[in-house]
Amino acid sequence: MTSTPLAIVASLSPTPADTGSRRAAAVAHFIASARQLLPDPAHPTSAQLQAVARQLEVLAQQRELFPEKDFAVDADHPAVVYRLSEQADGSYALYLSAGLPGKAVLPHDHTTWAMISGVQGIERNIFYRRDKTSDPARDTLTPERTVDVVAGNSVILGPDDVHTIELVGEQTGLHLHFYGRGLDRMPERVVFETRNGGSYRTFSAPAGIRHARISATELKAALADGDEIALLDVRDGGVFARRHILFAASAPLWRLPLEIDRLVPRRQTRVVVTDGDESVAHAAAHQLVRLGWTNVAVLAGGTEAWAAAGLEIFSGTNVPSKAFGEVIEHEKHTPWITSEELERSVQGGENLVVVDSRTPEEFAAFSLPFAHSVPGAELVYRIGELAPDPETLVVVNCAGRTRSIVGAQTLIDAGIPNRVVSLRNGTMDWLLTGRELAHGRHTPLPEPSAENLAAARQRATAVAERAGVRRIDAATLQRWQEDAEKRQERTLYRFDVRTREEYEAGHLEGWRWAPGGQLVQATDEYAATRGARIVLADWDGVRALTTGAWLAQLGWDVSVYTPPAHGPQANRVTGAEPVRVLAPNPPAPQVAATQAAKWVSAGQAVVIDIDNRASFEKGHIAGASFVAPGSLVQYIAALPASQKVLLASADGVLAHSVASGLDAAQRSGHEVASILGGTQAWRRASLPIAQGSEGVVTGEDDHSYSPYLYRDLALRNAGFVEYLEWELGLVAQLEREGHTGIALID
Repeated sequence: MTSTPLAIVASLSPTPADTGSRRAAAVAHFIASARQLLPDPAHPTSAQLQAVARQLEVLAQQRELFPEKDFAVDADHPAVVYRLSEQADGSYALYLSAGLPGKAVLPHDHTTWAMISGVQGIERNIFYRRDKTSDPARDTLTPERTVDVVAGNSVILGPDDVHTIELVGEQTGLHLHFYGRGLDRMPERVVFETRNGGSYRTFSAPAGIRHARISATELKAALADGDEIALLDVRDGGVFARRHILFAASAPLWRLPLEIDRLVPRRQTRVVVTDGDESVAHAAAHQLVRLGWTNVAVLAGGTEAWAAAGLEIFSGTNVPSKAFGEVIEHEKHTPWITSEELERSVQGGENLVVVDSRTPEEFAAFSLPFAHSVPGAELVYRIGELAPDPETLVVVNCAGRTRSIVGAQTLIDAGIPNRVVSLRNGTMDWLLTGRELAHGRHTPLPEPSAENLAAARQRATAVAERAGVRRIDAATLQRWQEDAEKRQERTLYRFDVRTREEYEAGHLEGWRWAPGGQLVQATDEYAATRGARIVLADWDGVRALTTGAWLAQLGWDVSVYTPPAHGPQANRVTGAEPVRVLAPNPPAPQVAATQAAKWVSAGQAVVIDIDNRASFEKGHIAGASFVAPGSLVQYIAALPASQKVLLASADGVLAHSVASGLDAAQRSGHEVASILGGTQAWRRASLPIAQGSEGVVTGEDDHSYSPYLYRDLALRNAGFVEYLEWELGLVAQLEREGHTGIALID
């Protein structure tokens, strides 16, 4: 399976020409102009509003940026409001109001300034004088003037102006509405019962504010056009794993403030949000817009619409990378050995070494009793120490198939003198055939000798050159960083692929840790923007090159950068990779673990863990329930209103972010807070901890869980068989998918 590499397509692509990107750029330009012309949206002058209205007219006259298909209305939804832009504090809120002829709104005010300009159709605005009556609950309205807003003109409203809107004529109406505050930030707005006035009431924002939509066929083309795009599936991870689009990255709605900055770092990236049926995608799009992402659309109809269009649906996690492993074996005929053959060879004392290419943490959980832990990026770098004899057979294994295949082929492509094979179906097959694994093992990573390091460098360089991986200097890296950060022109991911210990001992500031084997195995967890640049730090001349070679064959534009040994550009920072937590909402209350325990003991509060089911089962706050965040609102609504709701996560960060994101309606009248420091703080306070699955409410919705976790051996083995059959079927699915960007070297 080969096709034009994405890296080549991206390098040849002109300036993005898709309508959504051009619309986003025009909207961003308008907002920047509005902020300059009207720097204090809470205290505008008449002249400032007039100047902004003229700019709004200019935007509205770019009719080609607002096609009806992107802002659809129909008989079931004759009037829809689409959000185009909004600041984190709700100011400078721009919408496109779409409606069928005849759509009308009763007299109302806005409590903030507003302006409207026409894109298409006629929006008739009637303005009223509002007079008090002897009844404080009733006012009278007298029409004073009428303004038909069409393409080329605009109207400005003050906070107290009362008006009606009606779409007249025969054309679908598309009108830009610009407000000092977002529609959901105007709780004081009132609407009257008739056009003559009478009683009035406050009213909420329009239900279901949407964002520009893109069809399945348009998205399919966009994923292959070479321009940058990030497709985000915002359902909980376990739900995503059951049914999703190939190049969608899992980015659950409630985790966006913690994860989006790493997944899609450039704010102007073309982002498409999807879910199953468009039920939560617009809420996620709103979150992204408020966080500063400017080019956001929603897949119309979600994943189900994609399937209805006859396009391929995938299941599982890290599918592009796992499918890549199957393509490698299919096209390169990577040799393998069975569990029976391996055990017979080990027992016979044959000259072989077994290396496990998973992470050290996975290796410690379980391993073949005689294997060495050598994560994927370390194989070429260290194999000379483990197999110095060229006659030694090298066997690469993992838990299933992908990292066994990729690891073995890495050594083969590098041209080591040894014969190399993968363990067919990994430790799954080892267990399926009645054998046992070891637990809790740790094996040291051998340091390469000078001679072996020199040989490894030659091999890695040759592989990287064949794959098209470039070396860049400091000046190029600096220019690319400015492209990404200052000019917002192209996304740049910078990864350090060494071991955790090496990274934490000292790394370049701003560079993320992504151990090379995992970066290939789970690329979608590190980089969600297709068409972006990836630069790997080349500390030793081996690991970045071998990792880059595989990423290039996966379709990424990859380069390596060798940090200088001394000088300002060689300065390093220590410690773990910092995680930037965005805060789009006012902070929710936080409660110390000891106070939370008192409330729980008194029956005044319930604890809901929203982090990770597997961790929950290993140890959680006694009496807590586990609920996947996507089901949290429904779960809270069913609780007695008198109970406080305390959210918990491992360290409290996710719980605090989620609690802050719940609006009044989602709280259902409950007091909601997070436990400061989470379960870790609860443990430190020596408060009761429980184990087990009792309290799990949402099954496997939060993550896709490995069959290895099943205690019932029959269920575990059935899960192994199902998983292996799924992996083997990925090649056929890729053939049906079409464009993948995968291009293997000879």
